[in-house]
Amino acid sequence: MDIRNKANRIRLLNFSTPQMRAFHFSWFAFHICFFGWFGIAPLMAVVREDLSLTQTQIGNTIIASVAITVIVRLLIGVLCDKIGPRKTYTGLLMLGAVPVMCIGFANSFETFLLARLAIGAIGASFVITQYHTTMMFAPNVVGTANATSAGWGNLGGGTTQILMPLIFSGLLMLGVSETLGWRLAMVVPGVVLFFTGIGYWLFTQDAPDGNFSDLRARGELPEATGENSAVQSFLTAAKDIRVWALFIVYGLCFGVELTINNIAAIYFFDKFDLTLATAGLIAGLFGLMNIFARTLGGVFSDLFAKQGGLKGRVRWLFIALVCEGIALIAFSQMHVLSLAIGIMLVFSLFVQMAEGATFGVVPFINKKALGAVTGIVGAGGNVSAVSAAFLFRSESLGYQQGLFYLGITVLVLASCVLVVRFSDATEAEEATAYRDAVGGDTSAGALSLR
Repeated sequence: MDIRNKANRIRLLNFSTPQMRAFHFSWFAFHICFFGWFGIAPLMAVVREDLSLTQTQIGNTIIASVAITVIVRLLIGVLCDKIGPRKTYTGLLMLGAVPVMCIGFANSFETFLLARLAIGAIGASFVITQYHTTMMFAPNVVGTANATSAGWGNLGGGTTQILMPLIFSGLLMLGVSETLGWRLAMVVPGVVLFFTGIGYWLFTQDAPDGNFSDLRARGELPEATGENSAVQSFLTAAKDIRVWALFIVYGLCFGVELTINNIAAIYFFDKFDLTLATAGLIAGLFGLMNIFARTLGGVFSDLFAKQGGLKGRVRWLFIALVCEGIALIAFSQMHVLSLAIGIMLVFSLFVQMAEGATFGVVPFINKKALGAVTGIVGAGGNVSAVSAAFLFRSESLGYQQGLFYLGITVLVLASCVLVVRFSDATEAEEATAYRDAVGGDTSAGALSLR
């Protein structure tokens, strides 16, 4: 897929170009999807009492919230290749708003489980975000663009931990009961999701030179049939062992982040005997690191590429994963609140830098099957989150011990990065593309305000 006129800089305050509109709408849409996806997590202590849920049942709802995303991410990637990110994102946002608002009708474990299962579909928004920014930005800055858009989107995990308890508290102050309060609180992210979908349709386009339908009509983009069909695209990506290595790698970082987003508030609430609002605030700090941490992962990926090419990107990814594993093990051993918070922030930094580093590599695996590659790798995060959730659903295994086992797993499986290699021809081709993107602009690739 040869997309022309990609931007070689990220001008944060410039909304006039299609590249920057896609950048801002994609991260904001993903942010709101995260808000809806995990909106119920910081209220779980209240939901637990209202619906009389056991730890095992809570664990099952956590599994449900991320399990369906595995399937939807696989499908959404090939759908992007077929109809473009604009139509795909608009549909996901507007349809995803329905179960978010309807979870308030749950009155038993079974109905609550089904609601969280349906809501999990909006987690596929990550794939569209990464696809859209890859369409819009040149090789010298694509790592930073992907990392920043995804990081600011993941920031929704921190936003929801802080805002949802405040929305809930505000409803209680108005005289609403706790039983009704958590149900009404979930209407807020649902409404925002719906209107964000309308905005995405009105203000974005698929590529710098237009929508996929326009590009195909002008003969600038192959039709999504035959060798370029969605099925063929998926099969091509699935045959590449590097894709599955990155599938595991992304599970080690984003899968861990999803797990922490689901358990952090209730972990701090139970272990340190905090109020719901305080536990949510502390848990929110983990997600708030996304405001810069994932961007750093992408920035370092682009910097390592400047000196070491694609090998440099892979090398940085391995370093970030090892540091993440060490920090997670340390976090699992903390018994003092202040130390637990400090180590959690260090751990959060490396988790999110590893995520940014992963999608600093993904755009270069197979450009003809970009959507399929992005979908498969993105699904790895959810498969990992489902697997990790089994550690936290057992009544006999504490959250602290589960976190320790998770850290060991990250360290061991970080070696999967070594499978990701590129041919000399690809290295040379991408080195040339990098130089062409920079051209004579020595500041190209940097984040700027205008």
